[in-house]
Amino acid sequence: MSDVILVLNAGSSSIKFAVYPIDADATPVIRGKIAGIGRAPVFSPFDGKDVALDKGELSNLDGAVNHEAIVAMLLTWLQHHEGDTTLVAVGHRVVHGGRNFTAPALIDDAALRELEQLAPLAPLHQPHNLAAIRAVAAWQANLPQVACFDTSFHRTQSRLAQLFALPRDLSDEGIIRYGFHGLSYDYIASILPQHLGERADGRVIVAHLGNGASMCAMKNRKSVATSMGFTALDGLMMGRRCGALDAGVVLYLMQHKGMSAAEVEHLLYRKSGLLGVSEISNNMHVLEESDTPQAREAIDLFCYRAASVLCGLVSAIGGLDALVFTAGIGENSDHIRSLICQRLAWLGVDLDESANCANATRISRAASQVDVLVVPTDEEVVIATATRALVG
Repeated sequence: MSDVILVLNAGSSSIKFAVYPIDADATPVIRGKIAGIGRAPVFSPFDGKDVALDKGELSNLDGAVNHEAIVAMLLTWLQHHEGDTTLVAVGHRVVHGGRNFTAPALIDDAALRELEQLAPLAPLHQPHNLAAIRAVAAWQANLPQVACFDTSFHRTQSRLAQLFALPRDLSDEGIIRYGFHGLSYDYIASILPQHLGERADGRVIVAHLGNGASMCAMKNRKSVATSMGFTALDGLMMGRRCGALDAGVVLYLMQHKGMSAAEVEHLLYRKSGLLGVSEISNNMHVLEESDTPQAREAIDLFCYRAASVLCGLVSAIGGLDALVFTAGIGENSDHIRSLICQRLAWLGVDLDESANCANATRISRAASQVDVLVVPTDEEVVIATATRALVG
């Protein structure tokens, strides 16, 4: 009999999961995803050799079923597929850890209550992250659960990098820049030496470009500055989120357009970004296939904003030695990478278009002053490693 760890990464409309041995093996023995939660959920499970597994009772999921119910069904399904193993802990991605959770933590009732208070700062993610924790606790109350926070990676930033120009008492109570996608950045930082050697500890910007998007400027593989702030709404243009916005727009919408706070929240989190500008889709691949001027403008704005934000981050680290693209768009869209890099030639970025089209790991020319890489991220292995460390 062997012991295993379950990793749950619950998003707004999906749950990714992976089962890892308790030892240091980084390869999951079971992994998969439930996508389309709230609409038409689709369960896709695989074994450690990427062979599809029988879906069992999860083959026909009801579109009305919520995250907690799906996690409960997934736990039952895993019981029948783990074989001669014992589940000893569950690790979770939790988007917002606030000021107090600066490292992975074992979850108890007090910690859960504190994390629930942060839900308004990450309304698309935090409630679902915590729903998964509650579902596991209801299934097996004594099973250790570990929360790994997207905000923790950025706590190495200086006070200046975290401050807004707000009255000091507001900063002191926690209205500061937290940053997100930290688990992704943690993973990329851990493997940079494999690709960059000694330059891994230099001036590196990682572009996590997906339906949620952000950038992180690193030195010595530590976060120095990032594009997201108090919430995951700030920074880059995203699939449905607007990114950085003049605060006066929010005041105008409420004072002169008669919109409520809830209506503004819905607009900025769910109806803006690629979807809002294109009026077609929040999916970059769909927009790239479209020949409408609205789709073209959404793509151009996404790349313009990405290049502009990146250039701002360069000043925080005093130059640029390497640029790393990761996440769904960053890993898969050579067109987006090319459009962004075209705006960075003045920084010494010289893209090899053939390597870029081939989705090679290194997509810069040999003479490029800046190394440009495409590196797949793996948030789940970061969670598994942290969970092992806490539960032994």
